[in-house]
Amino acid sequence: MDVRWLQDFLAVAETGNFTRAAERRNSSQAAFSRRIQSLEQWLGVALIDRSVFPTRLTAEGEQFRQHAGEILRQLLDARMEVAGKAATGREPVRIGLPYVLATAGLPRWWTGWAEDPRLTGSIVLGNIHDLVTDLSAGNLDLLICYHSDQQPILPDPKRFERTVVETDTLRPYASRTLGASLPGTAGRPLPLLMYSAGVYFARLVDLILDTAGEPVAGTRVLESDMADVLRDMALAGHGLAWLPDRTVAAGADPAGLVPAGGAAWTLPLTVVAFRDRTNRRRAVARLWARLVAQGA
Repeated sequence: MDVRWLQDFLAVAETGNFTRAAERRNSSQAAFSRRIQSLEQWLGVALIDRSVFPTRLTAEGEQFRQHAGEILRQLLDARMEVAGKAATGREPVRIGLPYVLATAGLPRWWTGWAEDPRLTGSIVLGNIHDLVTDLSAGNLDLLICYHSDQQPILPDPKRFERTVVETDTLRPYASRTLGASLPGTAGRPLPLLMYSAGVYFARLVDLILDTAGEPVAGTRVLESDMADVLRDMALAGHGLAWLPDRTVAAGADPAGLVPAGGAAWTLPLTVVAFRDRTNRRRAVARLWARLVAQGA
């Protein structure tokens, strides 16, 4: 048995696509397929139904999926506890974060978390889809991310529990010098700094635009995956961007950006944390208790 077989299997189970799963695992598709076949030969059953598209698991594959996640999590937990505690005397916790919270949230939160002298963290950055996949595969102890009830993030609630850490608001901002205000006019269309397609915040901004009640007169001048990039571009006067309030507050010049639209152009957000209910590591339980208290 090779641990990579389990990681590969969980990746294809999550994506339903061999090509995307191989890319996510930084593997050639040929090598990836061979490892899946090796796992099937070791188990003596077919796990993947290759006769249909998109790819789906067989009944045996669905049954093994839960076992694979638990086996992998226990192996990784054991390795981290033995190696991490031996090296540092502390208990490492693997925390998945989108970049926007790694910069705007983590430095503040760590002040309270560090009161636990045994805690040390391993931060994994990524987009929401990849982080949820990592959480499902047992590669993370905790996932902390932005969440909107109108665009929910839904790891299996029977397996994963959730707690609200704090609240925030996504709203349009522009520099004081630009003086931009929604919805703009046809004679003076607004320069828009937008999120790249597929980014979670891009879906939230689309939701705002769909429900605002009037169309925006604007032109996309830049797209980026990262809220920090759009914040800095807005601060430099290059356009209007939808940003979480905490991202603005964490910037170099929070006073240099001002809201560029009223309530119709904003969306309330929560910051939520997820963990596997079966994860019984003591360090994870202690940090989870702090997150619950932080939200309360």
